[in-house]
Amino acid sequence: MSDRHFDSLAARFAEKIYGGAKGAIRLAVLQADLAEVLPPRPLRVLDIGAGLGHMSLWLAQQGHAVTVAEPAEPMLDGARARFAEAGLEARFVQAPWQALEDRVQGPFDLVVCHAVLEWLAEPQAILPLLRRFTADDGWLSLAFYNRDALVYRNLLKGHFRKLRSGRLAGERQSLTPQEPLDPRELEAQLATAWRVEHKSGVRVFHDYMPPDFQARTEPAELIEMELAYRRHPAFAGLGRYLHWLCRPR
Repeated sequence: MSDRHFDSLAARFAEKIYGGAKGAIRLAVLQADLAEVLPPRPLRVLDIGAGLGHMSLWLAQQGHAVTVAEPAEPMLDGARARFAEAGLEARFVQAPWQALEDRVQGPFDLVVCHAVLEWLAEPQAILPLLRRFTADDGWLSLAFYNRDALVYRNLLKGHFRKLRSGRLAGERQSLTPQEPLDPRELEAQLATAWRVEHKSGVRVFHDYMPPDFQARTEPAELIEMELAYRRHPAFAGLGRYLHWLCRPR
């Protein structure tokens, strides 16, 4: 298995992820979490695997100096277009994470790594790089596809044979990640270099709602309730994604 990039799926990614409530909830939770902890001054920000630049643009709108790193050219082109439309600037770097240290000079006050680990052949391999890029008093914003949520979703659907096989990865053209992460394993891997200071679930109930319930619920209400319950002790761990804000040890 190799790292997966989105060269041929940029348009589908934009439609499926950010074309509706799923993307709106995801952005709302990530932005709310970051707004709580970031200091009120311009920061140096590195967004690794930035995709179409949604989070990068929001951070630039807050006055931060953003480096947008993305391996897939169509995705990076989309990010450039989004910044141009907003009249904002950033540094754009087309490179996989393995090549970033040759292209980008750290450290950064904030390193963003959202929905990247689950697409890597060896997710744990990127962790030392994230630490090297993060200033000693900086933050790592880490969001990843939650294996627990995928297991629970398959339980609800009665996909017991799939669960017994342990093969939960998506097909090659699927937007279900190839390597959903076990949060306990990831936290153990982070422990030597990071303190996980804040945890939120992203879409802790939306993805479990029957489609007709989703369709007749106002988007603003969905976002309000997702924000209200993102750190609930019983529900946060059911988020389709988990968002962890980490400090270097």
